[in-house]
This record gives sequence, structure tokens and C-alpha cells, in this order.
Amino acid sequence: MIDSHCHLDHEPLFTNLGDVIKSSKTEGIDKILTICTTLESFKNIIKIIKFDKMIYGTFGIHPHETNNCILNCKEIIKPIVENKKIIGVGETGLDFYYNNSDKELQTKSFINHIEAAQELNVPLIVHSRNAEIETYDILSKYNKKKKIKILMHCFTGSIDFARKMLSLNAFFSASGIITFKNSNELQSTFKELPTDKLLIETDSPFLAPVPMRGKKNEPSFIKYTLKKLSEIKNLDNKELDKITTNNFNNLFFN
Repeated sequence: MIDSHCHLDHEPLFTNLGDVIKSSKTEGIDKILTICTTLESFKNIIKIIKFDKMIYGTFGIHPHETNNCILNCKEIIKPIVENKKIIGVGETGLDFYYNNSDKELQTKSFINHIEAAQELNVPLIVHSRNAEIETYDILSKYNKKKKIKILMHCFTGSIDFARKMLSLNAFFSASGIITFKNSNELQSTFKELPTDKLLIETDSPFLAPVPMRGKKNEPSFIKYTLKKLSEIKNLDNKELDKITTNNFNNLFFN
């Protein structure tokens, strides 16, 4: 298994990193991708990726943070080029649900991240909430100029949005949300998505899956999301494990 999206710089994961990695290995996790959201978080991510060879990282500014920080394309590229274990751009995108940052600043930041991912030819980790039309329109426009490796993180969008993103050759990551009782519509969407476009993630320490609801999430809980996704796709658990692992490796290392 591979946890394609978590935040090991957040507590309680950061302080207990040794135990988190030990339990991850016990559950059969091969790789963990810890995601950057701020310049401060990246300082800890640089430390974290040195802790164990199974841990990789990304660099980017979360849309919630764009009122405080806008990086240009070159500023995004530099730390990725300088660190071999930093393998993606993001978390970036648009969040018009919380609107923690100005929409225009979110859009400007998103475009800068897109251009950095294009120049580096590495995956772009996309956060999209209440911004399906805008997210697709921007990605479609820039994808015409040069193909983008798109990963829709913690995908909760509509089936129509999913189909549009498939036209851009996007990958979709399933989080613990698919295990929630009220996620029937999302489960139906994942049922339709092709298996060669699927990844799994925890987004830990957030969004703990059933039966761990109420606890702080951690990478070892990824097994519950994999189990639910295998039920949705009517596939053997081990088969889907192999598929999602191969998908991650193909996206990030090919």
C-alpha cells in the first residue's frame, strides 16, 4: 500500500514519527507521501523525508494560505530541483467553500503551481472544493499548452467533474471519506472511475476512516480505505492494492 497524501508535519504525527512509521510498515505500507501546505511546513518536511527511505514529500502553498504567501514559478521549482525526494508540486488548487483566501490570489497561485509542474514534468496535487468549473477550466487551458500530470487529491467531486478531469488524463485519490455513511454518491463516482486512475490516501491526521472515526488519522489506517474501495470496485483487496501501488509509482516515478 502507498499513502499518497498525508501531513506528517502535523501533530500528533510529527512528534510520534517513529511510531507512525513503525505501524505503517507493520500494515504493509511501502511509501508515504507527505504534503506541503506552507513554507513553514516545508522546513519540517525536509527533516521528515530524511527520517526513513519510505517517505517522500512535495512542495507547494495550499489555497487557504495564499493571502499570506504567493510564490512565482521559479520559487516553486527551486526547492523541488534541490531535493530528490521532493517529487510533486502542491498541495495547490481552489477552495471556494471556506474562502480562507481571496479567489483571485488562489487562482494566481494555482496557475504558478501549474506552470512549475509543467516545467518540471512532475505531478500536480490538486485541492478543489466548490470550484469544479474554475478548476477544470484552468487545468484544461494550461493542459492544451503542455500536458499536466494531475492528481485530484481527496476527490469528492461530482461525476460530471470526474468525467471532465478524466478527459485531462487525471488521477483520483480516494480518502477515508468513501467509508462514511453519507458518501453513497461519492462511492458511485468511484465505482465508475477506471482502476488505472485510482490512488488511495489518508490525508492524515484528518478524515479518519470508519471504523476509526473520532481518532487522529494516521497512514496505517489506509487499509480501511483500500478495503472499502475494493468493495466499491468489486475487486480483491490484494489486487486493488497492487493496482493503486502501481498507479502511484507510474505517476510519480515514470
